[in-house]
Amino acid sequence: MIMTIVGAGLDTLLDYLSLHVLTCLVPAFFIAGAIAALLSKEVVLKYFGAKAKKWLSYSVASCSGTILAVCSCTVLPMFAGIYRRGAGIGPATAFLFSGPAINLLAIVLTARVLGLSIGIARAISAILMSVIIGLSMAVIFERGVKEEKGTKSVRGIATLNNPGSGRPWYITLLFFSLLVAILLVGASGLIAWLTKLILLSLMILGVTLILIFSYSREEVKEWAIETWWLAKRIFPLLLVGVFVIGLIGGLAAIYAPSHDPQIAVGELMKPYFGNNSFFSCFLSSVIGAILYMPTLLEVPIVGNLFGYTSGQMAAGPALSLLLSGPSLSFPCMVVIWRTIGWQKTSGYIALVLLFSTVIGMMYGSVVG
Repeated sequence: MIMTIVGAGLDTLLDYLSLHVLTCLVPAFFIAGAIAALLSKEVVLKYFGAKAKKWLSYSVASCSGTILAVCSCTVLPMFAGIYRRGAGIGPATAFLFSGPAINLLAIVLTARVLGLSIGIARAISAILMSVIIGLSMAVIFERGVKEEKGTKSVRGIATLNNPGSGRPWYITLLFFSLLVAILLVGASGLIAWLTKLILLSLMILGVTLILIFSYSREEVKEWAIETWWLAKRIFPLLLVGVFVIGLIGGLAAIYAPSHDPQIAVGELMKPYFGNNSFFSCFLSSVIGAILYMPTLLEVPIVGNLFGYTSGQMAAGPALSLLLSGPSLSFPCMVVIWRTIGWQKTSGYIALVLLFSTVIGMMYGSVVG
């Protein structure tokens, strides 16, 4: 029995390593390192700082997920880089939620597989939630703060006095656009492998040329240092968290009818998702927040695993899980705690669960 449970944990971990490390996490760590080391602090604070105009910072943060097709674990390095560079807790957590929650590919897939109604509801609710969560975090944790966190030197952060000074803005824009494009193309399952290889080679060549002609040796070195610092701090925690989630699936398989670790949790919980009550929506939000769900996978999990397409899961709990699931997971919680502390992490988790539950109930009462 113990070997079966451990085997399920190892299988989950191996699947995670094979599917996400090379194409998702590695580019994400490089983007985060570049944000911390190469992006001017003034640029970050302009859009995400605690004193930035709210309409600007929250507009950018809440819509970021439509561009970054990432899951909760992949957005973590970017969140850490932005926060450590001086972003306010409000815009930073709005970005943290919106990154995986408003994934354009996932929204389209939701509408096509689960129905247009729930697809539109997910898109609108996720944008609203990111803004509300960010504003709530700012009100709770930045009340009375008069100076930016980023004005102080932080251990482990690159300390170039003014990175990017004298460099044309379009060079920086092109550089980060290429890094994001590498992440999107590498993570995409819709592009043929040969086409993907050609596109990635051209984009990597473009990044290399920009580094050679527009960035100093010291800046490139600082980028490497920041990328490695973030990777060694975050990646081991992600591996442990994914393994624990696999163990939970293996344990649940003992009691599930199919004895399949991949669907055991869903089988055991289906009887509780048949209505739009507070309990059903809240339970769905909690399960979504704990389980690790790679981007796009939440659609078949809701539709097939928990039985939404077959009518076994009500619309309210389905939307609640679609809102909380992509933005949180057990590994994600651990890393966020290491990044912003347990108080802010607890507040963020509570807000995600609260609004996922309430919105799910409201949607369920409308569609029936």
